[in-house]
Amino acid sequence: MKVSVVTGDIARYSADAIIVDVFEGAAHPSGATIAVDELLKGAIAQMISQNEVKGKVGEVTLIHTLGKLPAARVAVLGLGKQAELNTDKVRRAMAECCRVLRRAGAQKIASVIHGTKDGALPVSEAVQATAEGCILGLYTFRKYCTKAPEEPQVEEVHIVSTEADASALERACERGSIIAEATNLARSMINEPSNRMTPAEMAEIAHDLARSYGLQVRVLHREQMRAKGMGALLGVAQGAAQPPAFILLRYNGNPQSSEVLALVGKGITFDSGGISLKPSEGMEEMKDDMSGGAIVMNAIAAISRLRLKANVIAMCGATENLPSGTALKPGDVLKALNGKTIEVISTDAEGRLTLADVLSYAVREGFSPIVDVATLTGACRVALGQVATGLFTNNQELANKVLEAAAKAGEKMWQMPMFEEYKEQNKSDIADMKNSGGRYGGAITAAQFLSEFVGVTPWVHLDIAGTAFTEKVSGYNVKGATGVAVRTLVNLVESLAA
Repeated sequence: MKVSVVTGDIARYSADAIIVDVFEGAAHPSGATIAVDELLKGAIAQMISQNEVKGKVGEVTLIHTLGKLPAARVAVLGLGKQAELNTDKVRRAMAECCRVLRRAGAQKIASVIHGTKDGALPVSEAVQATAEGCILGLYTFRKYCTKAPEEPQVEEVHIVSTEADASALERACERGSIIAEATNLARSMINEPSNRMTPAEMAEIAHDLARSYGLQVRVLHREQMRAKGMGALLGVAQGAAQPPAFILLRYNGNPQSSEVLALVGKGITFDSGGISLKPSEGMEEMKDDMSGGAIVMNAIAAISRLRLKANVIAMCGATENLPSGTALKPGDVLKALNGKTIEVISTDAEGRLTLADVLSYAVREGFSPIVDVATLTGACRVALGQVATGLFTNNQELANKVLEAAAKAGEKMWQMPMFEEYKEQNKSDIADMKNSGGRYGGAITAAQFLSEFVGVTPWVHLDIAGTAFTEKVSGYNVKGATGVAVRTLVNLVESLAA
């Protein structure tokens, strides 16, 4: 599906459906909706007065035009209260509206630029949000469904501008499309079953991204990792038949700078818990434990497509975590790349072991700052539910920038404490540390564990255990993988580049 900006009059535009908007509490239509309502002989105004159209965010009312307009249908989209309109509400509303129109059989859709006639939003921001909402909201993963979908798919969405020169809006639309497409590619990687999305397949996708978007790629295999001393990652991998892969994708967008931002992703392509086996109920969801890896790989692809003036490397240690005769055992001791030793208390606390080596590699190579993304702890899901991502840091300035980037993306994040006292729970009697600090404060002790491998390098850890996957359709998130943090990371790199 393609989203583009066109110049024209929405009331005279030929499409299967056109989208106009109303604000909650408004007594009558405004902006471009007025001209459409005039051709409909006041139908929208009448529905507002009769409280049939309330204007709540995401509310969609379909009106058949019966030949009064070139378009077959008008979708009246609620944007909520005008004073509270923001880009995320436009994203959510457009996603909901596009799904309604898809169910109605629309394949060609045209939309007004939302909120701008009343000064509620800058035009370019509204256009970008519209493009993102359409592409994210219409995402489906039907690769393994042999039966064709019942409704036809939306083929094109035109954002109709009245400006003669729409070049700036076209750039905003392209930016939104690139970021949303990257998010959807991450979603598709995460939604793949683990017998297909193996570490080798993740590495192959990295090569595909490099070829498509001009990235440098390097993949280290078991012997190369062993030579570097990546004992923590290899400890997790030793129980699996599938060989591990250490994936590195690099983008050099600012040759005048020696600084390189590292995006680190957890890449457990299936997490059974290992010898510390998880309960069988819900274990099928553990294919999503490589979400962080998919997210950073596709974020750097979008960064390259947008030609941001920054140097970025995306890194992912990919492996399965499975029980076998060669698997890691509780009580074993591993040695990480930075030389620190780890007593394994639970083999189900494996993500932090793989990240320990990848973070150590980033520090050794001088990459800074570092942002890691991981479905790390059930404890974070307990603390924050499925609404917010947990943010942990050793550098408040970097954390503030990540939070600003997340707010711009509409991705909710909440900063958690990193008090020194929590480190006590990670102390081991026989090694430098242990890989589980126990039940209490589990998301924080996991973050404190990771901090041992970044030292003083500015670092933010994003625990997406609660936000990486959803069981329901809501706004621009559909059932399955969300691709959370792709858009935040792109915004972050753009702000750092600026």
